[in-house]
Amino acid sequence: MKNYLVISFLVGALFFTSCEKYLDVMPKTQIPEKEQFSTEQGFKDALTGVYISAKTLDTYGKELAYGTIESLISSWDVTTNTADQQLGLFNYGDDRVINRFNRIFERQYSTIAHANAILQNLETNKSVLITSGLYELIKAECLAMRAYIHFDLMRLYGPVPEDPTKGNKLAYVTNFDREINAHISYDAFKMKVLADIKEAAELIKAVDPLLTYSMAEVRSPITSGTGSGFRPTDTFFAYRNMRMNYYAIRALEARANLWYGNKEAAYVAAKEVVEAKNADGSQKFKLATGTEYSATNYILTTEHLLGLYAFDMAKSYTGNFGNATYKKGTSATTIRNQLYGNTGTDFRESSLWNIITLANGSTNNVIRKYWVTADNVTNATDYKQMPLLRTSEMYLILAETAPFAEGVNYLKTFRTARNISNIANPQDYPSLVLEIIKEYRKEFYAEGQAFYAYKRLNAPKAQVLFVPAAAVVNYLLPMPTVETIN
Repeated sequence: MKNYLVISFLVGALFFTSCEKYLDVMPKTQIPEKEQFSTEQGFKDALTGVYISAKTLDTYGKELAYGTIESLISSWDVTTNTADQQLGLFNYGDDRVINRFNRIFERQYSTIAHANAILQNLETNKSVLITSGLYELIKAECLAMRAYIHFDLMRLYGPVPEDPTKGNKLAYVTNFDREINAHISYDAFKMKVLADIKEAAELIKAVDPLLTYSMAEVRSPITSGTGSGFRPTDTFFAYRNMRMNYYAIRALEARANLWYGNKEAAYVAAKEVVEAKNADGSQKFKLATGTEYSATNYILTTEHLLGLYAFDMAKSYTGNFGNATYKKGTSATTIRNQLYGNTGTDFRESSLWNIITLANGSTNNVIRKYWVTADNVTNATDYKQMPLLRTSEMYLILAETAPFAEGVNYLKTFRTARNISNIANPQDYPSLVLEIIKEYRKEFYAEGQAFYAYKRLNAPKAQVLFVPAAAVVNYLLPMPTVETIN
């Protein structure tokens, strides 16, 4: 096993992620670093590039959303002797599987390098950031994204939490250079993740408009005319739903602490998100209900604490789900009965899936989670957003980390929002955890989070829904064969 990681940094075209406004920026190979970070706009463009890099198909734009990460738990029907079939069999030695994980690994560390380049130049060129709060905002977002991506690398390639002595050690990269980065222990890696999260939260809390305004207000800033609401002097402080905001950072803290077994810390962080209030006393982050599904907001953007803008989501849906590349069954039976338990009431059961008929006459059951209307949308109805952190996960974290009776109440609240309040409540903690696992599978289908829940809890094969009979469940991925990013 290699013990070092070498990273270099390349930046492609960047675009600003508010709705469909694009900003083309010269590739890093064409802009000297000194010039890139000589103005506020240069820093803004570079930060935007971090999010763009994170949304590539090799990571959160596909493979770590509904692609490779979902194939690991057999979310989709597969063809014999394909990479997706081998993923479902946990055959990590297959060359196609190796290539998939190599690409994910490379892109994740490349995005980290992008964030590190900004962090490094923030300190040397701090004087060019004259807008109040901009330094804190950019630094916090870079630290938080660095922590988010490193943490996912650990969740994917690292040990099962209950036995961190078995599995890979990884590099936590904090410098922007070509120096060798040593792999560090599980505990050392954990401390770096949590330290970045803590510093990011402290930096951003004083400058993030989301602490003062509602998510709806920061999604629709007032830039002219009269009226009350969010009126930023710099719209770079708007659209916090698509950037690492304070509450997204706290949600990441809850997720990370749960993984590392720090249940009290996970509970405190998740509760702060769930109990956050707007200026008028209303709940800042509500669970979605049937209203969102009726409005065809299948991705539930109202629950997104952090999402990545996906301007091409309509096209992507057609090319991945509209043609049944990703499907589960030829009728609704498998999903309705095995996934949702045939409740007859669950909004996800009744609204999230659709039977389509292809030109060849075949019928296929496909998920509608990423279906969107490409045109004629406003800020409020633009659902082209890949979810990274959601309110619903905070309720499931609270259900698992709160004292038992309180945890059951959080699960009940979550289930009521999904219209399945008639399901019997668990009577002891082990039963509660089993129910939570089921909800991760239902709630985050095609989002990648179910695999991590299975791995965190080291779920036995019997609990891994849809796993093939021939599979030997193995959560310990080998270290990618590529550790030098050119």
